[in-house]
Amino acid sequence: MKEYFSKTGELLHVVKRFKDVKAQKDFREDIISADQHIQCSSLKMENGHTFRPHKHILKAGPEIVRAQESWVVIKGHVKCYFYDLDNTLLGVAVLSPGDVSFTLNGGHTYEILEDDTIVYEYKTGPYEGQALDKEFI
Repeated sequence: MKEYFSKTGELLHVVKRFKDVKAQKDFREDIISADQHIQCSSLKMENGHTFRPHKHILKAGPEIVRAQESWVVIKGHVKCYFYDLDNTLLGVAVLSPGDVSFTLNGGHTYEILEDDTIVYEYKTGPYEGQALDKEFI
């Protein structure tokens, strides 16, 4: 797992490689901590594993939030550019099928490297249009 931190020490971006999930020894590995708006764990499970049936309850949240975003590459390759809070480039990562990136804060952009690339994108919502969601670098 690769973490990208701002100059001030804040965790901004995370890349989790599929090969690391295949090699993990524990059932669950938290990728993004519980204090973030978007959370993720990798779960490595054996045949027959099950969970108690459940549903999630409504929780009060902060009124002012920043969208956090995650991309999971299903097919193809994606080059990710990660930016610090002051818009300077922190790093570049190429994601392969099964890899995932998380942007918790800071900027990012993506370059698709192959035709027919398929990505799942996860973001916190609600989405109220580009003008209220993005500031371009």
